[in-house]
Amino acid sequence: MVDLYIIKETIKSIREKLDAMERHLDIEHITEELKTLDEQTASEGFWDNRNEAQEVLRKASEIRDTLDFWTKINNQFEDAKLLVSMAQEEKDDGALEEGYTELVTVSEAVDKKEMTRMLCGDMDRNNALVAINAGAGGVEAMDWAEMLQRMYLRWAQFKNFKATLLDVTEGAEAGIASCTILIEGPYVYGLLRGESGVHRLVRISPFDANARRHTSFASVLITPDLNDEIEIEVRDEDLRVDVYRSSGAGGQHVNKTESAVRLTHLPTGLVAACQNERSQFQNKNMAMRMLKAKLYHLKKLEQEKKMEGIVGVKQKIDFGSQIRSYVLAPYRLVTDHRTDLKLGNVEAVLDGDLDNFIREYLLSTGQEN
Repeated sequence: MVDLYIIKETIKSIREKLDAMERHLDIEHITEELKTLDEQTASEGFWDNRNEAQEVLRKASEIRDTLDFWTKINNQFEDAKLLVSMAQEEKDDGALEEGYTELVTVSEAVDKKEMTRMLCGDMDRNNALVAINAGAGGVEAMDWAEMLQRMYLRWAQFKNFKATLLDVTEGAEAGIASCTILIEGPYVYGLLRGESGVHRLVRISPFDANARRHTSFASVLITPDLNDEIEIEVRDEDLRVDVYRSSGAGGQHVNKTESAVRLTHLPTGLVAACQNERSQFQNKNMAMRMLKAKLYHLKKLEQEKKMEGIVGVKQKIDFGSQIRSYVLAPYRLVTDHRTDLKLGNVEAVLDGDLDNFIREYLLSTGQEN
């Protein structure tokens, strides 16, 4: 039987979340705004400016989705409270359990909506490119980089996002020296952008015959996949194009032709490579998308005067620069050094359970306002 105190606290927590959401969303204001937008869509000459018309329709659809969610979640909350109340009166433990389950479902839905609402940056809706590079620690670091690659691929799988490994450089003995993953889905960049930085692993080394504890580092860079949304000029004379034989996915074809492409932007030193596609043309196009994403990110950081933690900037992937530590020995703990969030289930985190860290980062950076 569920403790009645827990049920009361859950109801109180949901009520507080809904009240805060109502204030933040300004339900009354956006209801009036939707009426105005709908009037615009019905007006004569609405489609004279196609771009403006599409923006009005997009905004109206976004507001309508928010209001539909608001109505649905409040109804679910009231229904769950009524079920709990009736179960208490009739002393029906089964119905009480069902009512509590409904309350938990409502709470999780509100949390998910709040997470989406925090993603209000210009590029937050975009797909993301995840670049992982092994740092200090030799073969240990390369094995750690491959563990991070698996972690983000698993996270994408849990979220039902599409993940494509675009480029990978295998380690000499084990693991990978670097890789780039394209993760496609709604708000992927917004969710993952806080993962950029140095990740530190402490464990008993599987490569050390004396079973000593080792510390390894790898860097993660998250950039938005711009596609064709933003124009980033890349002059031909600023590019060095290298082609080579691919060693990644793609079957026997990739091993017979020099289809892989590496682009180097000479003024900044930024590099993007792709070997996942079957043709050199396709790989070059994808590498250009990756390069433009890095250039956009670099330009944005320059404007914000925050140049640390980006490819092209000389930041050591070593002690003292990590954003998160994963300790497997002598104790087991994952610590985010920016939010001070600590979780003991290291296996779950390495298996892709990153949502707690993502949420805490968004809250700590003020994206909830």
